[in-house]
Amino acid sequence: MPRRTPRNVLDRLRTPRGFHGFLKGASLCALVVGLLSPLSPATAAEPAPTSDATAPAAAEKISAASANDHCGGQCSDILPPGQNGNATLAQILLNQAFGTQPAHAEDQLGPYANLATGYSGLTNDKINTFFNDASFGVPDGQVASTVRPAGRDDVTIVRDKRTGVPHITGTTRYGTEFGAGYAAAQDRLWLMDLFRHVGRGQLTPFAGGAPANQGLEQQFWRSAPYTEADLEAQIESAAAKAGERGKLALADVDAYVAGINAYIEASDKGRYFPGEYVLTGHKNALTNAGTIERFKRADLIALASVIGSLFGSGGGGEVTNALSLLAAQEKYGVAEGTKVWESFRQRNDPEAVLTQHAGSFPYLTRPDDPRGRALPDAGSVEAEPLVYDRTGSAAASGATDASATAADAALTSARRGMSNALVVSGEHTASGHPVAVFGPQTGYFAPQLLMLQEIQGPGISARGASFAGLSMYVELGRGQDYAWSATTSGQDIIDTYAVELCQDDYHYLHRGTCTPMEKIERKNAWKPTVADGTKAGSYTMRVWRTEYGPVEYRATVGGKRVAYTSLRSSFMHEADSIIGFQMLNDPDYLTGPERFQSAVQHINYTFNWFYADSERTAYYNSGDNPVRADGVDADFPVWARPAYEWRDWDPAADTARYTPAPAHPQSLDQDYYVSWNNKQARDYTTAPWGNGSVHRGNLLDDRVGKLVAEGGVTRAALVRAMAEAGLADLRAEDVLPDLLKVVESAPVTDPAAQTAVDRLKAWHAAGGLRTQTAAGSKKYAHADAIRTLDAWWPLLVKAVFEPGLGSDLYTAFTRNLPVDESPSAAHGPTGAHAGSAFQYGWWSYVDKDVRSVLGEPVKGPLARAYCGGGDLAACRDTLVATLKEAAGRTPAQVYPGDDSCAAGDQWCADSVIHRTLGGIKHGGIGWQNRPTYQQVVEFTSHR
Repeated sequence: MPRRTPRNVLDRLRTPRGFHGFLKGASLCALVVGLLSPLSPATAAEPAPTSDATAPAAAEKISAASANDHCGGQCSDILPPGQNGNATLAQILLNQAFGTQPAHAEDQLGPYANLATGYSGLTNDKINTFFNDASFGVPDGQVASTVRPAGRDDVTIVRDKRTGVPHITGTTRYGTEFGAGYAAAQDRLWLMDLFRHVGRGQLTPFAGGAPANQGLEQQFWRSAPYTEADLEAQIESAAAKAGERGKLALADVDAYVAGINAYIEASDKGRYFPGEYVLTGHKNALTNAGTIERFKRADLIALASVIGSLFGSGGGGEVTNALSLLAAQEKYGVAEGTKVWESFRQRNDPEAVLTQHAGSFPYLTRPDDPRGRALPDAGSVEAEPLVYDRTGSAAASGATDASATAADAALTSARRGMSNALVVSGEHTASGHPVAVFGPQTGYFAPQLLMLQEIQGPGISARGASFAGLSMYVELGRGQDYAWSATTSGQDIIDTYAVELCQDDYHYLHRGTCTPMEKIERKNAWKPTVADGTKAGSYTMRVWRTEYGPVEYRATVGGKRVAYTSLRSSFMHEADSIIGFQMLNDPDYLTGPERFQSAVQHINYTFNWFYADSERTAYYNSGDNPVRADGVDADFPVWARPAYEWRDWDPAADTARYTPAPAHPQSLDQDYYVSWNNKQARDYTTAPWGNGSVHRGNLLDDRVGKLVAEGGVTRAALVRAMAEAGLADLRAEDVLPDLLKVVESAPVTDPAAQTAVDRLKAWHAAGGLRTQTAAGSKKYAHADAIRTLDAWWPLLVKAVFEPGLGSDLYTAFTRNLPVDESPSAAHGPTGAHAGSAFQYGWWSYVDKDVRSVLGEPVKGPLARAYCGGGDLAACRDTLVATLKEAAGRTPAQVYPGDDSCAAGDQWCADSVIHRTLGGIKHGGIGWQNRPTYQQVVEFTSHR
């Protein structure tokens, strides 16, 4: 029986299965109808290419941009599957019927995938076999098209032949941003439309009532339940606080939105708009009746709320923390239970890999005498319902299951982390110039969430990636003589408050006054379409907002009725980061690493930022970190009383006092930086659990540290280090050796166990990588060892820890931190086929416990020994027994199969599959644990 494959966050948003089945079955009839619409914008009413008279002017602008390029041909990047994320109805039908791809829809998938088998012999001159030249401009003879959007004479969009990336050049600021909006709509209009509806909690009326769509809109709207007035006010508020830059940002947004709408008008008139509008019932393929809703400012805030929630909002989970603490205290008593809980929490583990090597940056350290805690009474916690008044298909079991999954994802602190960075100072490189390999790990979607572009205009000069619909600036990329990127940092900017109820369940005490909660509702209804055959249904989403954020749980504390609310420092401030991104794109402002750090201080989301130019490197951790009241432990719910509020909390403006810039981890010109969502710096507490002795950041740190020690680091060497780390099994590299020490502490007499040990040792000796036997084989080298470890890990964790912790506490801790996240572990927070792996798991717990049993030194040990109760012989018996059980599991048992893979297909179970967010689908590629968009940079000169 195929396993159920849960998917986290955006992984669950996909075209319903019936969509593809319908297209295959109806392809001959529907194709005739589809062909009534043009195959591509190029063959329809797209604005005409420039005439011969204006082409030289466009070429001159491209040359001017190239003259300001200080990368010397040594900047590269890649973003799969391809630049083109729009497809007409005819193109969608051809893709579904015959597998054909629109131009530039999939041309980056092959080079990206091939690095996994081609990295080992990589040299600098071969980098662009797997990446693309990211120089400014377009080389002679490589211009594929030149468009003046809406006939404007102050902007051109030039696309290159190799990748189709838009190179936007404007002579006015307005024209430049107009062109950016137009190009974004050319490449991602359907995706942008999807996500403005996700952000508003209105996906189902727009795209269909599939359970996955229901779950997605519920998850994001629970975190950001904004009214239309809230959305409109945020961009104006962000601009008003920023003076002249704020005015400029507002003008940029208006020009960008105008460009989007100009493309909508042109594509509607020319009938080359995305075909999904027909398949979801918004447009008629024969008569062209129907409307594509024009964009407005508020849509960008709705989009930003989704992206910020996904990648830039660390924290939450305080109620779950409270429940596991209470379970620990129930098991061991208050004092010992607290000690055990803290040892698993690992707030400041001395063995954790750090991005910043020197200094201390205390943030949310555990207070000696916590004040204001509001821990729930045993058995009293109930999650706040979100969905009411279900009708039709909304009442089906699949819909209610999706709601439960969405609630779990919204309330956990184990958020999708993603992204990595490797930056080496010029002191340790062959050229004497810094080298960087970095990028965001944002998952795999079709079309991709990110899009590439180059923007050249007054006050803007950059090339790189931006989230679709927010691409008025390059968000991650390069400028004239510098490059930058980010990883998710995850420090805690979300707290849980216990508001004491008064009068009824919908009134609460706010600073001594009984205050009504604000009811925010979203009523959604849907009906079947060609794209989504889900039967008609409807429901109401209802959130109760307080001055301390939306209500998430109800409980009693000391017998008093309370509501637990979630307060996020970026709530009502989704647009504030726009100023920081504007600065990053401004060559007149960003002249060096200090200015870089100043720019990213304006970004209120939680990210680690990295910088490299021809001479300097830099790092800064961004985010609006609220200053907590003295004695408050932010890991747990606290009373909603003035004494325990964020300092200077102003509920009317949703602002507080934030930690000053010097308190954030930051440095200049460190020997090297690595980040893979690991701990930032000593004493800097992050919200997710699992920052202990073994973290996937170690996979980078070990390799880059070795390169730096040897000296003469090159771009190719750094790419090789990243690529190898992206194929490594963290458990095999960093935990397996000690497990085998225990197993072999006495002779292994069981033949099956000895065979398993021999296989595991051989795999570890070969590097512990999940690699194919040969390019294209779709079979792993050391396949049996990989299968054994995949089966063994969850068995050994449970057998080692559950007897000592007891079932209740063990289960509570697994809710704080999942046991495993191997590439095929669909039960992990990332879900199957998502690439990202080994971020969340019990690797540090196993590592510390087993080393303790072996008598090896352990800094920051667990409070108790668990494997065999601390006895080596008993621990060995547990490991051997579970190893024998794991070795006996068949491939079909370990990899049960899913919608994409047959049972037992190990390579396919690991494979990366681009989730379809529209009508174009792509085949799977071999597993890699690497950024989705990635840069390789080494600047040769500076302005």
